[in-house]
Amino acid sequence: MPVDFESYHPNNLPNEGTNGRRILEHLAHHPELGFTPSELAEELEIPRGSVGTTLSRLEERGLVRHKGEYWAINVEAYDAQTASEIGLRAVADQFEGDHYDRNHDWDASLPDVDAETSGE
Repeated sequence: MPVDFESYHPNNLPNEGTNGRRILEHLAHHPELGFTPSELAEELEIPRGSVGTTLSRLEERGLVRHKGEYWAINVEAYDAQTASEIGLRAVADQFEGDHYDRNHDWDASLPDVDAETSGE
């Protein structure tokens, strides 16, 4: 599907539920700590072979950093925008299936506030 190239802003975060997202969120919850790939694999129950590759991809995006064998969140890259996006997705997940989610035209019968305030 084509997009308006000027207004398109790709998501820098890995998709929800992926190993990359799980690792990133874990590191974000512990910004002051560094973890080895083995520790991340054990704690998150991700195959050890996937962790190293995933960390390298996250590093290419600038989302994580490492010293020796220890990896941590790149706090400068994990800014308010990234945190906001995760927060908005969490809210969307929380209200998935509610009245407004099931009734996509819920706002069709709302009054036109602009028309009411302009005297139309």
